Amino acid sequence: VQLQASGGGLVQAGGSLRLSCAASGNIYSINIMGWYRQAPGKERELVADITSGGSTNYADSVKGRFTISRDDGKNTVYLQMNGLKFEDTGVYYCKAEGRNSRADQYTTWGQGTQVTVSS
Repeated sequence: VQLQASGGGLVQAGGSLRLSCAASGNIYSINIMGWYRQAPGKERELVADITSGGSTNYADSVKGRFTISRDDGKNTVYLQMNGLKFEDTGVYYCKAEGRNSRADQYTTWGQGTQVTVSS
């Protein structure tokens, strides 16, 4: 299973960006999809994730500003980011966990997309 992320870029504080991450390959199910970010000199942290049932989980720092959603028909997860702040700057990675057609579990990461917020 492979993940292809897109949508990062440079934006001014207060602006918006929408990230997309499409999964492809030997997919039977995707149980959970999520977005993580890593700022320079810091550890990777969870931003938001969403289960196959639609339950969502957000980091406290992004609640009320970011919205995660998924389109199972397209095997794609989105992250709508509004009210961006300088501290949102970092490389954003998508992650997917599920089972392939052989019923093997997988955990896959995307390649990362840079989000830079200018203050």
